[in-house]
Amino acid sequence: MNTSIQAITESVQRASTWVQPLQQEIGRVIVGQKYLIDRLLVGLLANGHILLEGVPGLAKTLAMKTLAAGIDTKFQRLQFTPDMLPADIVGTLIFNPVAGDFSTKYGPIFTNLVLADEINRAPAKVQSALLEAMQERQVTLGEKTYALPDPFLVLATQNPIEQEGTYPLPEAQVDRFMLKIRIGYPSRTEERAILDLMATTNPPTSVNAVIDGSHVLEARKVVDSIYIDDKVKDYIVDLVWATRDPKAYKLDLNGYIQFGASPRATINLTLAAKALAFLQGRGYVSPQDVKAIGMDVLRHRVIVSYEAEAENMKSEDIVRRIFDTVPVP
Repeated sequence: MNTSIQAITESVQRASTWVQPLQQEIGRVIVGQKYLIDRLLVGLLANGHILLEGVPGLAKTLAMKTLAAGIDTKFQRLQFTPDMLPADIVGTLIFNPVAGDFSTKYGPIFTNLVLADEINRAPAKVQSALLEAMQERQVTLGEKTYALPDPFLVLATQNPIEQEGTYPLPEAQVDRFMLKIRIGYPSRTEERAILDLMATTNPPTSVNAVIDGSHVLEARKVVDSIYIDDKVKDYIVDLVWATRDPKAYKLDLNGYIQFGASPRATINLTLAAKALAFLQGRGYVSPQDVKAIGMDVLRHRVIVSYEAEAENMKSEDIVRRIFDTVPVP
């Protein structure tokens, strides 16, 4: 088994030669934010959509645009507004009176990387139009179903502090995001570096493409081959089950959890941990990989009860207590 893991590690190291150059290229525009950049790469490698939440001015949109520029693939930015219609995203059928038939007008969703900016500003009808595209990687227009390009990734942003004119995301859609990332303010040193780099009338915003879509697809095959021990698999299942039945894991959460994480959380936590191991050049998943990425996978899947809200307890607090309590293999 050790020989097999060593072979996988060598395969990972060969397939990940582009990771550091891409990180360096993104770093020409984005100062700091290593956590954010790593999580964007995890989503890309694990074929999972990302929901990014943070106050204005933290380079959420810029980071996603820069990532797309570093990968030679098609990219579309969608600015969500309250008056959007589903056809503005997925496209529609247009009647041709001369020919007497319908022609297909493809929407901007037919691309590789989609930046859904301020997704919570669109009404539920528009948000649900993304569900089929995000889960099935396809769009249905009329009686026909059209496959989306591969790779296909939705990178969505939302503003947590300005609630006027916003709509809460449906739980079914939130669950389809592999990761929910919350970013805070940069450190004082990073902010000083941001000042030096960006305080100009013509700040740097362009980067060179390091890889293309085929490199991403090849890397995903290597990610799938990364070894994960049965004990680590059981650990992942225990973490997810602890969100549903905390008493079985000696967690006294006093009815703070209304709904636990779905089976999709188990799958996504496994894939994200493999992608994180890939970024670190390893051919196996360690429990630390699971703990490092676990908060981003579970925070939006644990729905707290009214009692928890009354005591100002958030889903992150519950997830953190679960990680502190469930035994690590």
